[in-house]
Amino acid sequence: MKTVTQLRQKFASVWSLLDERTRRLMAASEARTLGYGGISQVRRACGLSRKAIAKGMREIKEGMSVPPGRIRRPGAGRKKLITHDPRLPAALDRLIDPETRGDPESPLRWICKSTRTVAAQLTRQKHPISHVKVSQLLKEQGYSLQSNRKTEEGEDHPDRDAQFRHINTQVKRALTQGTPVISVDTKKKELLGNYDNRGQQWRSAKQPLPVNGHDFPRPDVPRAYPYGIYDVDRNTGFVNVGTNHDTGAFAVASIRGWWRTEGRTLYPQTRDLLITADGGGSNGSRLRLWKLELQKLADETGLAIAVCHFPPGTSKWNKIEHRLFSFISSNWRGEPLRDYETIVQLIARTTTAKGLKVTCRLDRRKYPTGRKVTDEEMKRVNLERSTFHGDWNYTIRPQST
Repeated sequence: MKTVTQLRQKFASVWSLLDERTRRLMAASEARTLGYGGISQVRRACGLSRKAIAKGMREIKEGMSVPPGRIRRPGAGRKKLITHDPRLPAALDRLIDPETRGDPESPLRWICKSTRTVAAQLTRQKHPISHVKVSQLLKEQGYSLQSNRKTEEGEDHPDRDAQFRHINTQVKRALTQGTPVISVDTKKKELLGNYDNRGQQWRSAKQPLPVNGHDFPRPDVPRAYPYGIYDVDRNTGFVNVGTNHDTGAFAVASIRGWWRTEGRTLYPQTRDLLITADGGGSNGSRLRLWKLELQKLADETGLAIAVCHFPPGTSKWNKIEHRLFSFISSNWRGEPLRDYETIVQLIARTTTAKGLKVTCRLDRRKYPTGRKVTDEEMKRVNLERSTFHGDWNYTIRPQST
């Protein structure tokens, strides 16, 4: 008589090759051969329930067959939940309809309630269901989990697309002529200290970096202001990390630092510079201090500085956002920015598969806020406005000597 160990070895040799029905029939055949007590021995050897083995013995005795390619006879198996409760889909749709987001005509919809909450409410309405089944039914009805998508720019300016085309034309022309084109912007200011930095990094299991439980710093907590300059043609970045304030003077000082460190060496023959910038912030199109400081830079370098601003609400189209800042954020994800040296080192180590190289320096100079530029000072700015949207497109030339 076969022992349980022998039976277990026999089943293990073929078990993975069998489907649900053939496993049941094989187990039943062995149980019939063993006689009294066979069901118990086979159950311990193969793991099937006594009910399943007994069903297999009954199928062998009655000679029950199923059509080729099937495991169960037609109509067999556990019935779907909606068969027992045909009103469930309608109840689910009524429950989530007030919470539905998106276009009602769209074939894809999504909700903001959790599946556990929906399951609990349906159960209270005499429709017992699990959160797993709720998820399955929602997918069948065209729902899905989605996050917000940043596509709304607010009220579009009527010349929005025309300005994009203008910028594209100016950039292509400058690159063809060998004129440097830089994309500039200030990255989000960062808190210095043991604060949470979004993202994840690989570490030993169950050993996360401990950080402060809140992000509500005192006013005296230092902050970093990374101002970036991205060279569109050479795919290089220069980041000036300020420690004081993000002002127009700081923005131009960062561009001046790029020119002295890299620009004048890379472009020794150029007499022009093209800057693409956002419409607001420290390099805003309406900021007087930005233009006054650019005039000082033009006088120092002898460069004619052309500026093209992106329309309001379209800053994410500026190349520096997705060619420099996004990789910096990815490089330091999950790493607390405890001091300025950490920030500088992490930025300087940022690289990409396409060869991005970044230079970073720390700027501890003071840039006080509240600087007022008088009308007399503005009159000394040698500003030439473009025929198309001179408020967004202009050139600041060196003062004649």
